[in-house]
Amino acid sequence: MNLTFNNRDPVYLQVVRYFKEQIATGGIVAGQEVPSRREIAALLKINPNTAQRAYKEMEEQGLIHTERNFPSRITTDQTILSAVREELIFQAIDAFILSVKPINVPVEELLMLIKEKYVMEKGE
Repeated sequence: MNLTFNNRDPVYLQVVRYFKEQIATGGIVAGQEVPSRREIAALLKINPNTAQRAYKEMEEQGLIHTERNFPSRITTDQTILSAVREELIFQAIDAFILSVKPINVPVEELLMLIKEKYVMEKGE
């Protein structure tokens, strides 16, 4: 697991975001077993209570489910899995708009520049 923590956001939320990014990019798939709370704490060098809080948050969001005496698994609910990807995209868009809005770029020009840059980055 390659996760670099920032000092702005709570660590447990950064762990949740990491799992969401892995789900959105296919690094983790529906139904896949995830490391135990203790294992994730050791892997990420975080407090076990922080790992527990991250897992509790993911359970509340429906990202993972845990049955007694069985390892936690990523949900197989396609609605939740699709929503994860959409949530990450909208967060990125919101951050982008917030940073570019003061420049007052016309929407058409902005869309053209984004498309050009995106295509160039993908190598298409």
